[in-house]
Amino acid sequence: MAKLDDKKYAMSTKSVKFVENCEARLFQRPDDAVIIGYDKQAEADMSDDNVFISNFQPFTQKDAVDFVERSIEFEKYTKPMHDMIKSVADSGDEEQLFVASSHPLIVNGAPTKNPRYLETRKDLIDGKNKYLALTGARLFNKIEDGKPLYTPVDAVLPGRRNNPAEPEAGIRPLAVYGPIHYQDLPELFMDFASSLTGKSPSTTGAGSEGALTKGPFNALSATTDLNNALLSFILTGYDGFTSAAGWIGRNHKVDHDVSLLMPELWSLLTEEERSAEYMIKRGFLEKIEDFDYEGENIMGSRLGYRITFDFVNEYLGKMFEVPNSVFTEDMLKPELQSMEEFVDGIKNISEAHEKVAKAYIADGSVEGFVPPLKALMYIMAEGSYKGLTIDSEEFRAMFTREAVVESAWYKKRLKNKQKVKTDSCKANIKYLSDFIAKEHNAYEADKLKVADKLEAMKEKLEFVKTDEYIDSINGTIGTDPLYRG
Repeated sequence: MAKLDDKKYAMSTKSVKFVENCEARLFQRPDDAVIIGYDKQAEADMSDDNVFISNFQPFTQKDAVDFVERSIEFEKYTKPMHDMIKSVADSGDEEQLFVASSHPLIVNGAPTKNPRYLETRKDLIDGKNKYLALTGARLFNKIEDGKPLYTPVDAVLPGRRNNPAEPEAGIRPLAVYGPIHYQDLPELFMDFASSLTGKSPSTTGAGSEGALTKGPFNALSATTDLNNALLSFILTGYDGFTSAAGWIGRNHKVDHDVSLLMPELWSLLTEEERSAEYMIKRGFLEKIEDFDYEGENIMGSRLGYRITFDFVNEYLGKMFEVPNSVFTEDMLKPELQSMEEFVDGIKNISEAHEKVAKAYIADGSVEGFVPPLKALMYIMAEGSYKGLTIDSEEFRAMFTREAVVESAWYKKRLKNKQKVKTDSCKANIKYLSDFIAKEHNAYEADKLKVADKLEAMKEKLEFVKTDEYIDSINGTIGTDPLYRG
């Protein structure tokens, strides 16, 4: 495990996260493409021959002629979509089909709210911008050519989908969050574990159906995934900031505007300014407490901390000329829009926490959680764990880096990583040895220097077996005990 010894990468965190995008194509729902000429990227992508499209209305060559003849509307398309439709119209091929980015599939007499297409990553088509960005980072950090350029993640900024109440559809309110919230890890992972989401145009309703529950996107078991995510937050020290998408209260529809704003805002702040501790000390974040409403205790503390007007003026003033006119008081405090919906929204959240935690306990999978998360599940489900409550110092201390790295369960994860790595090295040695042993591979083995690779792998195996290897991976997430590699 490489260590960032170069002072150029000095960060306050003792561990850092690295990510690599493994997707060649991005799953897009171009909602705004129904406005002709508005979503330029979608029109360019969907006019290309090499594109996967779902839930768009199929049109014929004769339809293309009709499109062209409606000249005022047709001229609003950007050039790629305009030219593609025109080419179909001019082809004379009555069997040819096409789709227009502005026309989703008609289902039961109405356009579907779930049009999709796969957008090929632009850096795979044209690597110039990525190359320039990385070269700029290398020059800025004075990294010599030939030396590796590391680009560690320095913030993790999830978004959450919210919605106001729709009583006629049985949809409860979830728009109780302000534009930006901070949660300590116990409260943050209550939300992560329940994966609660608001009503989405692409689903049949609201509920516990976020990314963690979608198997095709994530083959890991939920306990393993949550264990890894928690350790990632604890070991890196990244703070749990989230942004609101969809709605803020019932009066402010924000879609993804705030979520898209977050990376730009965070890039304008110093590492200290991005710290939750710094913000709390200066009054930029205020804690939401539990409160009584009509004789019932409402768990407002589950929401954590929300931004204040001081945050708006100090931070969002870097981006807006009059930030208070954009982020109004009833947006920062959604209860001012409707206290009844605010209360029911919090109850919706706390009830979901309890329901999901009880399911983990009922099927026994709670035993797959690391101790902090196991304790959290019982607190979510029953209110306490071995006498500890959500506010107990002993419980909250379980989520600190110091407690984790000294724990027996964390050291077991490192030993498990050592075992998996040892098995991997042995498998590689066997493969290379078998390759060399086959006479007909002699030429390829010599050309590829397989013997040298075999010796290098044997040396690596000897290192992996040592305590020095364990020390080298201290500070990583290790390997979950459920892994049976």
